Amino acid sequence: MTSGEDEEYPAELSSGGNFVAGPLPDDPAEADPVDLEEIERQARRELLRVEAELNQRWPETKIEPSLDRIAALMTVLGDPQKTYPVLHVAGTNGKGSVTRMIDALLSRLGLRVGRYTSPHLQLVTERIAVDGAPIPASKYVDIYRDIEPYIGMVDGAGGPRMSKFEVLTGMAFAAFADAPVDAAVIETGMGGTWDATNVADGQVAVVTPVGLDHTEYLGSELGQIAGEKAGIIKPGSVAILAEQEPEAQRVLLERTVEVDATVARAGSEFGVLRREIAVGGQMLTLQGLGGVYDEIFLPLHGAHQANNALLALAAVEAFFGAGKDRRLDIDAVREAFAAVELPGRLERVRAAPTVLLDAAHNPHGARALAAAIEEEFAFRKLTAVIGVLADKDVRGVLEALEPVVSDVVVTKNSSPRAMPLDELNELALAVFGEDRVVAESSLDAAVETAVTLVEESDDPGEPLAGGGVLITGSVVTVGDARTLFGKEPA
Repeated sequence: MTSGEDEEYPAELSSGGNFVAGPLPDDPAEADPVDLEEIERQARRELLRVEAELNQRWPETKIEPSLDRIAALMTVLGDPQKTYPVLHVAGTNGKGSVTRMIDALLSRLGLRVGRYTSPHLQLVTERIAVDGAPIPASKYVDIYRDIEPYIGMVDGAGGPRMSKFEVLTGMAFAAFADAPVDAAVIETGMGGTWDATNVADGQVAVVTPVGLDHTEYLGSELGQIAGEKAGIIKPGSVAILAEQEPEAQRVLLERTVEVDATVARAGSEFGVLRREIAVGGQMLTLQGLGGVYDEIFLPLHGAHQANNALLALAAVEAFFGAGKDRRLDIDAVREAFAAVELPGRLERVRAAPTVLLDAAHNPHGARALAAAIEEEFAFRKLTAVIGVLADKDVRGVLEALEPVVSDVVVTKNSSPRAMPLDELNELALAVFGEDRVVAESSLDAAVETAVTLVEESDDPGEPLAGGGVLITGSVVTVGDARTLFGKEPA
């Protein structure tokens, strides 16, 4: 599988041009301080040039089920993915959140961590992180140029050229070896068995809830999809499984037996014992593999994020070999979770009215989002701004959000895969009714309209406080919105 992408990358890095950048200093820290801004501008220009080159390859949505090309690249690079232990994360929803939480826990427990995720929200460098932060643009460019000759060797060996996702995956593995890191936490792009990341053998494999998504690639049955996700569970590894539908659970457990993996299941060997809504998030008591962890503050909203935290905790416990009565340092665990930041996951970017961003892009994710809104927010009126990709179950997303949304402003995001506005508007009218739908051709206009709708009141005596705007429907839409609201890539 050459693709690994749930969503398309934002438009600002999807088109190329004749960008010319001068040479960069070997160590930007040694440059004259007054030149640092210019160095960063040069690095960004060179990054755009690299992206233009990568965009000539198969897009991240094109599938060819084989690990041959990425395996060949790893071989000529000296198998960098074997120089550090790997925690591998797959699933339909929540895998990005779990990956970031694992990173936070491992880092707080004293390890240097590499993190590979996809897709990015705003800038492609977000995908490859070391020490909890995206690598600089200059480092991204250097890694690509370093391995470019070897990519050419693989391309010239016959068969399809390497896809963009395969190249990015190779870059991540090389970057982590170069750092070097003590551990790498790797998120699959799509599926598992044929995902380019599966050239690594994770000593811990995490499978978040499996649902119906990417059915054109992974199959239309839950068992088929679970079978693809199960491919990351390797011989002798520890499999950490979220609570699953029975059909998916059966397939995952069969895989653990097949490869003689140790298995731990949420709701059986570990679980959420207590969850209370708190200011700015929630307080948790978690039953881990090694004992009970209480007074865990998680600055995120929704029961799904509590479950994601639980999976991350169990994965890190398994990584360190924690077992009965062998608990991780409780203070480190509390500090790690308290500091977790998940951009684009019920992220607040404005007050008065409150503006929230959430990257839910399939019905499963939209239902979790709706449940969190209903349980934890008391909006007088909530207007949704929705932009989606055409290949998603858009009606399912709209139907999941309808009960918690007062009205909706449909729009088009910057992806070339975006659903045309007239098609999205027609679907929204069918779900919400004519009186609750407005269409705007641009995101900034859609947000402005949504704010106006929220601030309107039929009753002159009704206070305006308590209105909200929710921007959702796609990772691309949320990335566009973060840029619109002046948020830095994270």
